[in-house]
Amino acid sequence: MLAHLRPALVLLLVLTGLTGFAYPLLSTAIAQAAFPHQANGSLVLQGGRVVGSSLLGQPFDDVRYFWGRPSATSPVPYAGQASAGSNLGPTNPALAEAVKARVDALRAADPEGAAPVPVDLVTASCSGLDPHISPAAAEYQVRRVARARGLSEAEVRRLVARHTEGRLLGLLGEPHVDVLLLNLALDGAR
Repeated sequence: MLAHLRPALVLLLVLTGLTGFAYPLLSTAIAQAAFPHQANGSLVLQGGRVVGSSLLGQPFDDVRYFWGRPSATSPVPYAGQASAGSNLGPTNPALAEAVKARVDALRAADPEGAAPVPVDLVTASCSGLDPHISPAAAEYQVRRVARARGLSEAEVRRLVARHTEGRLLGLLGEPHVDVLLLNLALDGAR
């Protein structure tokens, strides 16, 4: 029995060393060398202080700010350790109620707005952490934000345009607006 146990233990130690220590250290070193910003969480700094991450949404509900996609994480919104979709199907009454409540909140924040509410403002992304909204969702909020901040709609639209990112390599994904970066730019505008 000892003849069989010894090679198994040696193999366990070797594989533990390779997969438990060497591989993680090597992949961390490569990530730090090649992509340090992303490897460290894509943190957004302002005045030497971390104000968020460009990879995770943040809850904004003040009318002076653009609002992002709803978070599907609970009980804390945009909690990375709780990343998951809501798993509510399109025929689930709970989803219909949540969407209706979100539409009502958007309409209450801008009672004069008659345009259809973009779907990404009332439904969570698959991860529940998405920091981006569509250009249409940003445009929907321009009047409310401009009025609340005492800015012209044209000024706010220019900020939205500056913070709209196109498709990756001109082909992949959809144009999107990073809500955190846009809101930080708004704070810097006045």
